[in-house]
Amino acid sequence: MGIGRKDEEDFCMAAINYRRKKHKDYDRLIFSLVSHLALIVLSAACLLPFWLVISGSFSDQQSILLNGYQLIPKQFSLDAYQMLFRIPEELISAYGVTILVTVVGTGLGLLVTSMASYVLANKNFRYRYQVSFFFYFTSIFGGGLVPWYIFNTKYLRFHNNIIALILPILVNVTYLLILKSYMMSIPESLYESAYLDGAGDLVVYFKIALPLSKAGLATVGLFIALNYWNDWYNAMLFLDEGRRELYPLQYYLNNILTKAQAINAAAARSGIAASDVPSEPMKLAMTVIATGPIVLLYPFLQKYFVKGVTIGAVKG
Repeated sequence: MGIGRKDEEDFCMAAINYRRKKHKDYDRLIFSLVSHLALIVLSAACLLPFWLVISGSFSDQQSILLNGYQLIPKQFSLDAYQMLFRIPEELISAYGVTILVTVVGTGLGLLVTSMASYVLANKNFRYRYQVSFFFYFTSIFGGGLVPWYIFNTKYLRFHNNIIALILPILVNVTYLLILKSYMMSIPESLYESAYLDGAGDLVVYFKIALPLSKAGLATVGLFIALNYWNDWYNAMLFLDEGRRELYPLQYYLNNILTKAQAINAAAARSGIAASDVPSEPMKLAMTVIATGPIVLLYPFLQKYFVKGVTIGAVKG
């Protein structure tokens, strides 16, 4: 029997569909290879600086001065870490202060920021736009450093007090607006149903708003924790030399580096032999010590971080 016209058309269509599918598979393979290659290159570009920091922290001072920073140490040395851990009690104390300030500050900051965000995102609050503008306005215009310092030391008594490391940076307006935008994405019908069932604002806040804002809370919480972990400026302003037990990690390491550089500079100006303080490797060793815990924490919050930033960026 001969092949009919319909069978011939079906055969042609099948051949065309096969070619299209094969072409799509080929394009998908090329795209996958190119995208993976691009991601590998970008990942290497991001990881190389970290590796350079770690490698430099284990390098000898003279090797860095002569050859610069190398991906593989030419002269392996632990002098930088031995210098930093020469007084382990002070370093452990500084770590403890930083951890305490970060945990307490992040918890309080999240509580206050989320409460303010919930109120500003609630349509039942008549003056939410005016209050939002007040927050935004004060984030652009400030009273200046001197009035702020006098207010904190003379009236709030923050001088030589660990509270000075927590309260001055407790609320960040940018994070507040991000979390407010996230809470505005929660359907209003959920709030209305809770109100109809007799729930108050505190119940709605704790039972509905917070559980549905986990991604936003994790994102803002990471931002706040980073602020507290990296803060040294408030310690410089409010803590005296006699209160070294209150020094956070960043300020403690900065003091060590500053003194090491001063010793080297004095030795160079006086014409005597340069000091044995490994100031260059110490900078990198300090970076490793200070950023290690945050780098280890970030992978656990990454899935929330991306989602929280995305939603906070596109909602008005």
